[in-house]
Amino acid sequence: MRFRIPTSALALTIALSLAGCEGRQPPVPASDAPSQAGGEERVARLGALYAEFWEETLQRNPLQATFQGDHRYDDRLPDFGSAEYRRESTAFNRRWLERVEAVGDAGLDGQDLLSYRIFLRERREALEADRFPSWMLPVDQMGSTATYAVMLGSGTVAQPFATVRDYDNWLARAARIPVLIDTEIANMRAGIAAGVVQPRVVVEKVLPQLDAVIADEPERTPFWGPIERLPDGIADADRTRLAAAFRELVATQLMPAFRRQREFLATEYLAAARDSVGMDALPEGRAWYAFAVRRSTTTDLDPERIHRIGLDEVARIHGEIRGIMRQVGFEGSLQDFFRFMQTDPRFEFASEDALLARYRSLEARVNERVHALFTLVPKAPFEIRPVEAFRAESAPGGSYMAPSEDGRRPGIFYVNTFDLPTRKTWDAEDLFLHEAIPGHHFQLALQQELAELPDFRRFGGQTAFIEGWGLYAEGLGRELGLYTDPYSDFGRLQGELWRAVRLVVDTGLHSQGWTRQQVLDYMFENSSVSEPDAIAEAERYIAWPGQALAYKLGQLKIRELRERAETALGERFDIRDFHAEMLRDGSLPLDVLDAKIDLWIENRRRA
Repeated sequence: MRFRIPTSALALTIALSLAGCEGRQPPVPASDAPSQAGGEERVARLGALYAEFWEETLQRNPLQATFQGDHRYDDRLPDFGSAEYRRESTAFNRRWLERVEAVGDAGLDGQDLLSYRIFLRERREALEADRFPSWMLPVDQMGSTATYAVMLGSGTVAQPFATVRDYDNWLARAARIPVLIDTEIANMRAGIAAGVVQPRVVVEKVLPQLDAVIADEPERTPFWGPIERLPDGIADADRTRLAAAFRELVATQLMPAFRRQREFLATEYLAAARDSVGMDALPEGRAWYAFAVRRSTTTDLDPERIHRIGLDEVARIHGEIRGIMRQVGFEGSLQDFFRFMQTDPRFEFASEDALLARYRSLEARVNERVHALFTLVPKAPFEIRPVEAFRAESAPGGSYMAPSEDGRRPGIFYVNTFDLPTRKTWDAEDLFLHEAIPGHHFQLALQQELAELPDFRRFGGQTAFIEGWGLYAEGLGRELGLYTDPYSDFGRLQGELWRAVRLVVDTGLHSQGWTRQQVLDYMFENSSVSEPDAIAEAERYIAWPGQALAYKLGQLKIRELRERAETALGERFDIRDFHAEMLRDGSLPLDVLDAKIDLWIENRRRA
């Protein structure tokens, strides 16, 4: 899973989804009016507009800048959930849609036409999202102002703590956190009045996350980490001043704000939380979910069709797993085999260090063969880290954070070591391929290095392509020297099965009235999943409707395109060229990707 800040938390535009309310449409500036200019001039004008748009995006969303390694705005933190910010966001999206649309696409082709169409698509989707009050649901176990404040303020992720100015930037930014938390509380109260509230199970998972970071002494909170790691070059006077300022910040601003939110959630909000878990139980919930599905998958598939695709894929993969059972001589049912894979001690790691060492050893093995499949590879390094303890219980088994543009932070593959006996040796290879090489690290790090792309494409992206690529990468294991024993090959199949199960249970939850228990029962009956993983994943789907559909649908499209190219090109098909074509333009909507690969195939046939 790509590490991302969900739009329900902080209303960030990591995926360029600026939410907002209706606002007055500004006129199109005269300088952007259509003209009879030639293609080159139009391309230049659009490039200038894209650059201006991105700079305004970073100013409006300084956390986006921080995460991508642009530290000009590290001291800023707008109140993303406020009515004013939301109104401004709608005006922003409408204004930029009109400015770029006014230039037109006459004479554009290749990358320029792709950028134009993707830009308009994303702005229209952002405006369509205004119909649905996601701002009333700002807190869930996958993210909130509090949890992302901890990630930034701990000094281990994106917020830099190398100079005195860095520390002062954080003090200024963190002083704004109580404002955002109070806005979240106010927005959740508005949600209670409107009948737009989180399921009870979601709220219950947020409370221990807050408990894990609330402490009476600032030194016992994650926010004290940067003071413990003050760089040697900082003068004694500054060290004393900064320690006092951090102690004051944590004790008098952050902890009281966290406690206010914790008290509100535990009493007022939990009492109003709903027993239902599906989005279809909310006002306009069916339309809201249908929009979430379209946005996540970049397809026009409806939930019922996706549900059927999931059932068919589950049945197909079950057939392949039965082949593994025959290969190893296992006697018993499919469910017996799932239990065996989860409970046999041979598949457990001896320690957290052993688990991390296994993942680190895979890098060398994959790198020995990766150039047989890829000519286009990123320059940025990556590293493997365990998931932070405060969020590990609700986190997935693995996730990836792209490197910063400035090179100060490598790509990070987060491995979850929580409840160690449930982390299986047979799951390591497919997870590494998905999150690291040649999955997310190749695709996302490379995308950021494509300097010819406008920044809204370099640092944005479509979930269906990104996660579809990660799942497709899992299927490359045999070609990369992995999956050499039947049990690790089961890991590959279990990984694919898990994404097929998601098609069934996500649509079941949000469009067919499934309960949380029905989801868990289906998972246990149809896959080899540990109880902690099943619970965390089921509740993730409850909190992020539609997001989990992107993986399997994206993979199916990429696999279909590879088979189409192999059939059409025959002996002229080169897997390295195909992968380069898949990655050279960054992530794309699936329909755009389909048309692009068709054109590539035709050009290869003519060459």
